[in-house]
Amino acid sequence: MTSGVRGVGVDTVDLGAFAASLAEPGTRMARAFSATERRQCRERAEARGASATPAVPDDRLSRHLAGRWAVKEAVVKAWSAALYGSPPPIPPDLLRWAEIETVCDAWGRPSVRLGGEVARQVAATVGPDARWHVSLSHDGGSAVAFVVLETPAGGGPEEISLPGLPSPRATDTR
Repeated sequence: MTSGVRGVGVDTVDLGAFAASLAEPGTRMARAFSATERRQCRERAEARGASATPAVPDDRLSRHLAGRWAVKEAVVKAWSAALYGSPPPIPPDLLRWAEIETVCDAWGRPSVRLGGEVARQVAATVGPDARWHVSLSHDGGSAVAFVVLETPAGGGPEEISLPGLPSPRATDTR
């Protein structure tokens, strides 16, 4: 079975600005991460010498959370690209960011796991077999994430075609 790229998204997060936002009392950032994301970030930060408390986030902890925030933003951008010309299925002010999780396998490789209304709407708009490919990096004062949304051929509305390149269906040999 062939598959096709439906959307791509990229996001860069300034680590200093993100840490400042995270430290603000009552910030929405406190609700933006799932328990799994917070645990994995805390474990990674502690493995690198962090000693954060909930009231005073350590730079290492905020660094890992910033990377996950970049993934969330990149996922929304990739999904949005797949829906080009259509309204967003979830109004931006109603999006529950914690339903877009960045989880790592035993070797630290990131992946996306969707839950709740986000998972339902992604399945309804691009198909239930959507796959998310994630690259996440930190350099200097920034975290960057690149996300590719892929679905099996015929898994929803047409795949993205790039000018000068054959569409995924043009090379389908079924």
